[in-house]
Amino acid sequence: MAFKDILLTLTSYPDPTPASVAEDAVAIAATLGAHLAAVACEVHVEVPGHFLSGSTADIPGIIAGEMEKSRKSARDMLAAFDVAANKAGILHESILERCPTFAVPDLLVDYARLRDLTIVPVPESYDQWYAEAVIFGSGRSTLVLPESPRARPFELGTVAVAWDFSRAAARAISDAMPVLEKARKVRIVTVTNEKKLDSKHSAEALAKNLARHGIDVVLDKVDADGRRIGEVLEAYAVSHRVDVLVMGAYGHSRWREFILGGATKSLLSKPPLPILFSH
Repeated sequence: MAFKDILLTLTSYPDPTPASVAEDAVAIAATLGAHLAAVACEVHVEVPGHFLSGSTADIPGIIAGEMEKSRKSARDMLAAFDVAANKAGILHESILERCPTFAVPDLLVDYARLRDLTIVPVPESYDQWYAEAVIFGSGRSTLVLPESPRARPFELGTVAVAWDFSRAAARAISDAMPVLEKARKVRIVTVTNEKKLDSKHSAEALAKNLARHGIDVVLDKVDADGRRIGEVLEAYAVSHRVDVLVMGAYGHSRWREFILGGATKSLLSKPPLPILFSH
């Protein structure tokens, strides 16, 4: 199934998502020929009652100021998104929601379940809770974007797939097929000497499967050499000028805390490039 309906999540609080993220998302939608919806939420900052009692600070005034900051950020981001989308000539819509801060992840998951792909920016200044919620809760593919400025504009030149013969990696291949079919070059990378690869088959068998979809691949093996797998994949992506990394997301949620696999945690905490996660 092609990615024809994409969602972009924009964060209004505590810091707004940079305009460069919306520009990247518009470029992605244009490349895939997809409709793009951007959702931003005006958050209602809530403070427990025991913090309010006996305080000499103007807590209600501070809360009102923070809510106004979020409101302005949300509206400004959606306006900038509309400008970028109109300039690119893509089909798009803007969605403005209102909810308490704690409810934002659930709201984004609800929207993501109704889209083919969700683009989630990961900020450097605080944790990646929103991305984790969408990856593990939506049941759909999630493309994580770093918020830091990129050295070059988004394109589907080289796409790399982290392949370890696991269920998660196989699911990621299937979910990423619309991206793989449009990429100019696809590289399948297997990290060796990091964990036991439990399979009787080789990566060449995967290459034959992809060839039937008209995808020519390059097969690479990289020795972990004592390094963590996230570090290995990041170095690989840099050295091969990878535009998008595709990988399975390992982890599960316990209450409102996510227990992540090593590579997932490492790359999600500070993504060095766009990463398409599938769970």
